[in-house]
Amino acid sequence: MTPLLSVRNLKKHFPIKGGILGREVARVHAVDGVSLDIAEGETVGLVGESGCGKSTTGRCILRLIEPSSGEIWYRGQDVTHLEGEAQRALRRDLQIIFQDPFASLNPRHTVGGIVGEALIIHGLAKSRAAIEARVVDLLETVGMRPDHMRRFPHEFSGGQRQRIGIARALAVEPKLIVCDEPVSALDVSIQAQVINLLEDLQEKFGLTYLFIAHDLSVVEHISDRVAVMYLGRIVEIARSRDLYDNPLHPYTDALPSAVPIPDPKVKRRRIPLTGHVPNPINPPTGCHFHTRCRIAEARCKTEAPVLRQSAEGHMVACHLRG
Repeated sequence: MTPLLSVRNLKKHFPIKGGILGREVARVHAVDGVSLDIAEGETVGLVGESGCGKSTTGRCILRLIEPSSGEIWYRGQDVTHLEGEAQRALRRDLQIIFQDPFASLNPRHTVGGIVGEALIIHGLAKSRAAIEARVVDLLETVGMRPDHMRRFPHEFSGGQRQRIGIARALAVEPKLIVCDEPVSALDVSIQAQVINLLEDLQEKFGLTYLFIAHDLSVVEHISDRVAVMYLGRIVEIARSRDLYDNPLHPYTDALPSAVPIPDPKVKRRRIPLTGHVPNPINPPTGCHFHTRCRIAEARCKTEAPVLRQSAEGHMVACHLRG
């Protein structure tokens, strides 16, 4: 079956310029060869440390940032270089929920203007009354009141603002939504409400999610499959339960021990990582993780491992595991 979205060898390098002439002196290897498939109706979690390239990957998929190289396929069509009306049409199917509900909403627009703007851009409502009716429907769908459409973003809490962001993403009836750490700026109690809302919306509208986060417990709860990213590369992909029960990559193996447990009586095996995350301007040769890996061998320093299947539905990029 053809995946809804396929990403092949996606790369994004940001140039660093210096000197009097402003020439390129180095590059930040933010995304360094990501390949990923997402099936229709599936939720794929993308996890990793801050700065590993998760959000940049999501933005490249949506063409909010132009990738340096690689391919993006949607419903079997190469959409990497779409322009004009073709790209505008694609925007209807691919939407994003941003991480910061405070910065992602225009403070000068009312909620009705924010949610209804996409309806005007894509010509989905022909009259003011039709736009308002659709906005009211969207607000009620995400648990807001109709009269909220007359208010401004600063009048709402963080959780309410994120619901407005979700309503905005739903306005054009998308097929796939990139959720870019949508709950990381919210209180824990509000996080659960937003996660439950996203799950309900997925069931109701048949949505597909790429769920980007660094909180492993959140990703485990909502995702069908999880991809683990380290320094611009995906190092492991597996079904959610398999990944947590049987992590293969040394980096994935260490991630759960970094999650705090509120109950002091619960003991857990800790796998501390030595050293620091390398500089993406000058990433290590071979396996990017070898500078912090407790089982690395000489081969790991010179030869980059490819993502290969270890078991059904479980892929890992490691010379020594799988």
